[in-house]
Amino acid sequence: MATIDHGDGLFDGLTPDHNLLAELHGRLAAAAQTAGLLDVAYRTLDTPVGALLLAATPAGLVRVAYPNEDHDAVLATLAARVSPRVLAAPARLDGAAREIDEYFTGRRAHFDLPLDLQLTGGFRRQVIEHLQTIDYGRRESYAVVAAAVGNPRAVRAVGSACAHNPLPVVIPCHRVVRSDGSIGQYVGGIAAKDALLRLEAA
Repeated sequence: MATIDHGDGLFDGLTPDHNLLAELHGRLAAAAQTAGLLDVAYRTLDTPVGALLLAATPAGLVRVAYPNEDHDAVLATLAARVSPRVLAAPARLDGAAREIDEYFTGRRAHFDLPLDLQLTGGFRRQVIEHLQTIDYGRRESYAVVAAAVGNPRAVRAVGSACAHNPLPVVIPCHRVVRSDGSIGQYVGGIAAKDALLRLEAA
């Protein structure tokens, strides 16, 4: 293990105590929350489709991100668009992590989480809100979704809205497929979309 080197030799030979660092970080997160200084809490969660980044504001879950979205870039975007007061605070996301685990183990078909949809607006927001009405195990085509939100010609715009869904898995954009039945594209990759659809068909 690397030693801590502060350049003056005072701490030569000391190694970081990871348990102590974790405890101190936990205290920092708790103190920040108590003081109202924690605007965005985040953690990662290992799932069958990769490590998901979960982020929440006091209003609710604001972001779920796949590894291919670059978690560091997602956190930077949250800092720019929501608040710079972003901190790893896993306990704040225990409820979301539990429900997502239950989903992947086939014990949950509907999420009961408070959601913060501030990262989407306009037509995309309409699409995102409609996606929440597509039941577990069902599929709708991009064209059907476009018609449902009142703009039948906006099929490509529906695809774009799905691609920019800030809460994949929880808001089921994976249930939107092409009119010919092929699964189409997905923010987490085609393999992840196929895995989610297979899970729900089991």
